Amino acid sequence: MSTEATNTPTANFLRTIVSDDLASGKHQTVVTRFPPEPNGYLHIGHAKSICLNFGLARDFGGRCHLRFDDTNPVKEDREYIDSIKESVRWLGFDWGEHLYHASEYFEQLYQWAEYLIQQGKAYVDDLTPEQMKEYRGTLTEPGKESPFRSRTVEENLDQFRRMRAGEFADGSKVLRAKIDMASPNMNLRDPVLYRILHTSHPHVGDAWCIYPMYDFTHGQSDAIEGITHSICTLEFESHRPLYEWFLDNLPVPARPRQYEFARLNLSYTVMSKRKLQELVQTGLVNGWDDPRMPTIMGLKRRGFTPAAIRNFCDKIGVGRSDAWIGYELLEECVRNDLNENALRAMAVLHPIKLIIDNYPEDQVDQFEVANHPSKPELGVRKLPFSKEIIIDADDFMENPSKGFHRLTVGGEVKLKYAYVVKCTGMVKDEQGRIVELHADYDPGSTNGPVTSDGRKIKGVIHWLSAPHAASVEARLFDRLFSDANPDRGGADYKQFLNPDSLQTLPQCQVEPSLLQAAPGQSFQFERLGYFCADQKDSQPGKPVFNRVVTLRDTWGGKN
Repeated sequence: MSTEATNTPTANFLRTIVSDDLASGKHQTVVTRFPPEPNGYLHIGHAKSICLNFGLARDFGGRCHLRFDDTNPVKEDREYIDSIKESVRWLGFDWGEHLYHASEYFEQLYQWAEYLIQQGKAYVDDLTPEQMKEYRGTLTEPGKESPFRSRTVEENLDQFRRMRAGEFADGSKVLRAKIDMASPNMNLRDPVLYRILHTSHPHVGDAWCIYPMYDFTHGQSDAIEGITHSICTLEFESHRPLYEWFLDNLPVPARPRQYEFARLNLSYTVMSKRKLQELVQTGLVNGWDDPRMPTIMGLKRRGFTPAAIRNFCDKIGVGRSDAWIGYELLEECVRNDLNENALRAMAVLHPIKLIIDNYPEDQVDQFEVANHPSKPELGVRKLPFSKEIIIDADDFMENPSKGFHRLTVGGEVKLKYAYVVKCTGMVKDEQGRIVELHADYDPGSTNGPVTSDGRKIKGVIHWLSAPHAASVEARLFDRLFSDANPDRGGADYKQFLNPDSLQTLPQCQVEPSLLQAAPGQSFQFERLGYFCADQKDSQPGKPVFNRVVTLRDTWGGKN
């Protein structure tokens, strides 16, 4: 059913509830569900719910259903359905044969709606949306009953059946529950059960022109499927009395129980589907799977791993109080995972040529280096070394600042895995830009950062042999927003978009073996960070590398 647990699950109040329910015999097995509406791509907040629901079912020997709560065909699309399935599977979970759509229950829901009408507990209302809002009242004032609330059972049945038959225009009528217009809980003030929508549905086609509301659908779908623990986020806590009212007043086959937990609030992101969709539609990002997006498909394309996200969800825990989680924790989880599992490689993001004047013209040395420093089973590779090498421009400074221990004219550095070199000069173009460096090497300095006469060199930099290096495009991704809470105070979140969230470097130099990197394959570019071959834009022999995360947190002082 799902990914095997690798560690002892972190205790939380929901695990305690499930454990107690099973121990007491209240339930013989645990049945949970993950019920997304297919109106967008899933994001990191949904990952928390996925891990929670599938994890509970896995750990207690039960099952978890994947159910699409597809009650609003105007906003739903096959693309979203497919992406949701892919996201859940990629995270490591499988629903097996338990894939459901709320739309499959439309006939049963309709019959239950007629049952409520027959019991005098539902009525067809002709109020306009504006009138309905006016009649609803406020948090401090009771609502007013609709003048159509007194319709007879026969009249309501006739009107509702004609709604189904397509006789009325969109928005002209609704079916409402008859509960209590004076209730302090606004959700109980005669909520809408059905609205008219003459539009095709992505799963059931044109079979219906009336569609049930989420609140009427959700609990009954849980009951049909035999869900024991219906787990949702805290914003649905005020909906629980309505959830229970439907179960109390309908002949449902089971009695699920709703429980609420705190949603994930992650810094430097927005997780409103509406706002994420706005970013996509306005072209501020390059689609739902843009590697800067907090969507699961965006994180996957960036190079985040399923294990890292599952570990993140475990670390943040499950509670009843809203709290903000720092984005750096998510980054740390993927950093730890890739440090353990990613192969090492050499790459130069900002290349500048370094000519070693005293190195033999036709000589090529081969340095054997480990593919992973702590996993000898992953083997070794050979790094060629020649008279012309490439270093990163950031590793040279003409006028070095205090504490700069890399290369400068007259200074020495250790070329990692190779020799100590001393810079002897530089060449500038007509604009005054440095285009070439010159150095001499110490032939007896291959044994660590020590010269042949025993001096220890502080600076160590990476390099590539110029004749052997390959050119690739690298994309340096960073946080999409520059503010930790771009939604604060009702401000326009778009004003906090980080202008440096993407830097494209078209002429990076890498080890030639990296040209064969498979899409989705991750590497640690030594001294630079963790990179992943883009799963969409990489072509055979021509990979595009996304920076997943830096080697260490560079935002710590900004949080």
